[in-house]
Amino acid sequence: MQNGMHTDRERCLRAVQSKDARFDGWFFTAVLTTRIYCRPSCPVVPPKPGNMIFHPSAAACQQAGFRACKRCRPDASPGSPEWNQRADLVARAMRLIADGVVDREGVPGLAARLGYSTRQLERQLPAELGAGPLALARAQRAQTARVLIETTPLPMADIAFAAGFSAVRTFNDTVREVFALSPSDLRSRAPGTAAGHPPGVLSLRLPFRAPLNPDNLFGHLAATAVPGVEEWRDGSYRRTLRLPYGHGIVALTPRPDHIACRLTLSDLRDLTVAISRCRRMLDLDADPVAVDDQLRADPVLAPLVDKAPGRRVPRTVDEAEFAVRAVLGQQVSTAAARTHAARLVTAHGEPVEDPEGGLTHLFPSPDALAAVDPETLAMPATRRTTFTTLVAGLAGGTVNLGLESDWAQTRDRLLALPGFGPWTVDVIAMRALGDPDAFLPTDLGIRRAARELGLPSTPAALTARAAAWRPWRAYAVQYLWATDSHPINFLPV
Repeated sequence: MQNGMHTDRERCLRAVQSKDARFDGWFFTAVLTTRIYCRPSCPVVPPKPGNMIFHPSAAACQQAGFRACKRCRPDASPGSPEWNQRADLVARAMRLIADGVVDREGVPGLAARLGYSTRQLERQLPAELGAGPLALARAQRAQTARVLIETTPLPMADIAFAAGFSAVRTFNDTVREVFALSPSDLRSRAPGTAAGHPPGVLSLRLPFRAPLNPDNLFGHLAATAVPGVEEWRDGSYRRTLRLPYGHGIVALTPRPDHIACRLTLSDLRDLTVAISRCRRMLDLDADPVAVDDQLRADPVLAPLVDKAPGRRVPRTVDEAEFAVRAVLGQQVSTAAARTHAARLVTAHGEPVEDPEGGLTHLFPSPDALAAVDPETLAMPATRRTTFTTLVAGLAGGTVNLGLESDWAQTRDRLLALPGFGPWTVDVIAMRALGDPDAFLPTDLGIRRAARELGLPSTPAALTARAAAWRPWRAYAVQYLWATDSHPINFLPV
């Protein structure tokens, strides 16, 4: 795939005519005769080619006067893989918009986080996406509103506020314009969906591009779960979430064609952010066919890919939390790292109430950890220095791991910290920053897998061999790890 696929008309036509779900989210089909826009896999009979035009985003379709198809629901497509595999301005802006920054801080706030002027943003985003930051955020608000309308019994005025609209009238007008239905009509088309759920609990489906292999994804999250913050229960991964307006608890359950998501939020304004962070943690916007096709070209990796295609990179809902846990995990076992993290949670985490029991705290914030007495940390002096330097940087803002961070600059800043070597920096780049090309040639599990497969096992030689796997080396790591019997590689029973 390449940037700007919507400009390749012949390719788009082939995708629509074959109803290829792989391209959902890459582009959108707008039908000139009906003024409706669809995802490529829409089940209806494709319109005549002369009646189709293609747009790079749902926001661009809406801005051009098209409304969402009621059959294929294009607004609920998986997100474009572009934004998680690129680190340029547009990609970083899209990640921040998905995280609700425009709704909370406006376009000036978005620009300030990225270090650009609003004028530059409003020039570059429409050039690539056909819509500016306000239109993109509006499209996202419309989708959030639809989820709340269809899955909760909340009054419409409360939904308007929770979805980020400044006025009920704007909410009503937007819903009618985007979906060609009033809010009450939308709710009537989904009868009973909110029944049986206590207040504040939302149940929704998180779509993904097939195939998705849940084994290493949920296996990793469950095997490394910090007691009190995370747990595996009844086939679901559950964890607490620190969110802009409050906190939440999420349960994520793998299904054959979606991830079932049950959210409990202290403030419904956090719905968009919570969904975005869960999708990011589970790497649901990846394009597994593109990844696997490239890795399969290596005869050593091909059998691993063929055996269990669709592996994702397990990521995180909180970049600062993951960086702290990476330091706690330096040169110790998975069990020891969990123990260290659990002690911090008990002593310094923020208590929360879990209606289902089992989860007790939010992971401590950088500010809380920066106030910890180093002498109370049960770890070697050198790692204690690494820990205190990291949390001071996170709390003071000199270390930024947020969605707006530049991957290359962040790597350099992390490497400059005491106790940060290539393994720690690369695992943070892979799982916190989301770099799909992060690689761990010094990791013991990777070196052991390389020896067993006949690959070079020294870091320099393995890195040279892995050049053919770029830009998907983080996914190659998952396939190499999967050759081992470690619990991270297996879906818990």
